[in-house]
Amino acid sequence: MKKILFSIFILSFSLLRAENIQGNAEEGVELFKKNCTACHSMDLKKKMIGPALANVTEKRSREWLHKWIINNKSLRESGDKDAIAIYKEYGNLEMNLFTQLSEKQVDDILSFIQNPIKKKEKIESHEINRESEIGEKQFLTKLIVFCFSILSLILLWILYRIQLLTKLLSETKDPIFDRKDFLINILYKKILGKKKIRWRFLSCFVGFLFLLGIYETWNFLMKIDVNKGYKPEQPIYFSHKIHSEINGIDCQYCHSSAKYGKVAGIPSSNVCMNCHITIDEYEGDYLEKGKNRDEYNQEIQKIYHSVGWNPETREYSKKTYPIQWIRIHNMPDFVYFDHSQHVINGEKMIKKFKKVNLVCNACHGDVQKMDQVEMSNDFTMEWCISCHRNIEIDINNQYYKKYFSNKKERKITVDMVGGTECAKCHY
Repeated sequence: MKKILFSIFILSFSLLRAENIQGNAEEGVELFKKNCTACHSMDLKKKMIGPALANVTEKRSREWLHKWIINNKSLRESGDKDAIAIYKEYGNLEMNLFTQLSEKQVDDILSFIQNPIKKKEKIESHEINRESEIGEKQFLTKLIVFCFSILSLILLWILYRIQLLTKLLSETKDPIFDRKDFLINILYKKILGKKKIRWRFLSCFVGFLFLLGIYETWNFLMKIDVNKGYKPEQPIYFSHKIHSEINGIDCQYCHSSAKYGKVAGIPSSNVCMNCHITIDEYEGDYLEKGKNRDEYNQEIQKIYHSVGWNPETREYSKKTYPIQWIRIHNMPDFVYFDHSQHVINGEKMIKKFKKVNLVCNACHGDVQKMDQVEMSNDFTMEWCISCHRNIEIDINNQYYKKYFSNKKERKITVDMVGGTECAKCHY
């Protein structure tokens, strides 16, 4: 009887604790993402830098959790044994102070921990993607087979007519053709039957081939090292759409030297680990066509391998394997291009002329929408010069203000201030 009463007491006490927390779990999940995921797992069950938070609302009172979250240091200094024990258990590692959070916001976070919101899977599942992909491939295969069948029939008909013409020419010197054979009549009487016309036809044909050859050769030479559409497979599959568009990561967080340096730079693995030290699984709603969550998770594991990180023990080994990224936008050695000059001095006018919201998009295309980055433009000298001839300079920019202090009377483009001089890019 005592055991039953004790169980009822414990149950009622835990329920009382749960009832005291009245928050909005949907708002709490956003607050948790913003403030807590640097140290705590989003699924609440994994121990990371900080402890697993599942069922913490049942183990601790609301008042204690509020004090701990807002100012754990003050709670420890007050002599609270539980706070001191947790501090020592995690190697005297201090938890961040969240004095900016209100009581309601803390309740929202605790409400999310108490009632975790599970994300609804969108229709974009791996199985549906696979089925649609297979259906498209089958349709394309049928279309290609049909087109080749039609082409084969046309070629067979032409070959039959040529064979018939050859046979008739070999039998008689001046063959008489059936009027129905219109094509054969034209070929023989108008072109092949008369020597002058035959010679002219042959000369025109050879001349046409010669001009075509010059054109194709010139076209080929002009396309050397023009790599528009270049999309190599990287050692780690990285979706800019997931990182930049969906999660809103700024371009310059990873490409930190783009604004103040000559090159945009490729981020080192430690930049990836700033986020992925806590994000070891992909839990987003978006799934690229033909991909599934396991494939994304495998790419995260490649990052861990490159830096020697063990997500189980949460320790670094001394073995590292640098990622051999393949550079996509690569100017020839004889071309000088400075990112900072375009991003800082030309940002306003480039965005206005190209009608883009982000200056990066003017040259690199809508990278935020790309799953796999590709070269969006030609990056030829003609392509660059056309911009310099059309884009105005910003006379209010600090760089030009010194030289164009007077009121602007006419349109001043980049080429007017030396933007098309050879030595600007080739020296």
